Amino acid sequence: AMAPMTRNRAGEGRVPTSMMATYYMQRASAGLLISESVDVSPGAIGYPGTPGIYTEEQKEGWSTLVQAVKLTTGTPFFCQLFHTGRVSHPSVRPDGSKPVAPSAIAADIQLYTPDGMQPAAEPEALSAEGIAEVVAEYVAAGEAAIDAGFDGVEVNAGNGYLIDQFLRDGSNTRTDAYGGDVEGRMRLLMDVVDGLCEAVGANRVGVRISPFNTTNGVSESDPESLFLAVASALADRGLAYLHVIESAASATLTPQLRKRFGGIVIANDGYDRDSAEAALQAGTADLVSFGRAFLANPDLPARFAAGAPLNEADPATFYGGTEQGYIDYPSMA
Repeated sequence: AMAPMTRNRAGEGRVPTSMMATYYMQRASAGLLISESVDVSPGAIGYPGTPGIYTEEQKEGWSTLVQAVKLTTGTPFFCQLFHTGRVSHPSVRPDGSKPVAPSAIAADIQLYTPDGMQPAAEPEALSAEGIAEVVAEYVAAGEAAIDAGFDGVEVNAGNGYLIDQFLRDGSNTRTDAYGGDVEGRMRLLMDVVDGLCEAVGANRVGVRISPFNTTNGVSESDPESLFLAVASALADRGLAYLHVIESAASATLTPQLRKRFGGIVIANDGYDRDSAEAALQAGTADLVSFGRAFLANPDLPARFAAGAPLNEADPATFYGGTEQGYIDYPSMA
């Protein structure tokens, strides 16, 4: 599978562009394509150049892009939905507002802004009404994605973004129904998943988690117990898959998550051709997703099949910019 990768190359109004369509078409030989993270609302924005799916223009842009990809190979294509939460700054938000989060605790990180690197802003704690609005935004975004032609949606519940902030006790100190114990901290994720399942069908909904990932300043006192509980809670919903961003600390957790979840599990992070094949043969996962390798090798499956060498990725062109480092990586042909 091709993992979701933020590339910050959306056009004016955060509308997908023809260059983005070329990028996905080049990589459409994947067994499953997962889009970059897509903002579910103006309030979800945390970075320059990320695409949205909350306006008609954005939806039409995605529809054109998805149709082009489908005409290339017909590869299943999921849209990853996210809300950055406190990983944001007023200078990148359309109305200049403060970002929102489960609690008014700023992330101890630096963010790229129009004025250079700045500390993440102190967020406002979401009210109960605000949480309901966020859930509704996810559902509306999911419906728009399916209308645009995507085969499904992936909920980004990892990497320190809003849902992950609610999950973890280092960023969620609420005392209401959306905080406290593990069940409370999981509630936003479950509300979003249930809303999407009702709107588009459970078999069109995937979830991505990052149990031991501390990206964007998140922390958790007992990640193993938390994410085993998450896998168990998701198990009876008939979802498309559970996508797990692993680390050295979590490699032994993935088989347990797969057993708890009981459905398709996608493993991610640090795999090469041989280690991915070993994971599949061992039954650790059902699919393996690749990020940087797919970024630099549009024909990655063919290269793996041929045992061919891989292009090296250029980190300087990962985020934003032109065609360079985006659609100019050569294929074997």
